[in-house]
Amino acid sequence: MRPVFVAIAVLLIAGCGVETVGTAATGAQIKKQELEEAKKTQQRAKQKIEQATQQMQERAQKAGDTESR
Repeated sequence: MRPVFVAIAVLLIAGCGVETVGTAATGAQIKKQELEEAKKTQQRAKQKIEQATQQMQERAQKAGDTESR
């Protein structure tokens, strides 16, 4: 009788390990998606900054051209 309880206990413990591995894999996938989204957001922000910088330079150049006339 005792070996049956030991076998059941081993199976339950092993089952918990499988669940933990599955949960860790899911968590890793979520973190990967978050990282990809963060990279996309960073790229969009970089593009907006570059556009704003270019606009400022164009305005400064126009202002300089206007003053030199």
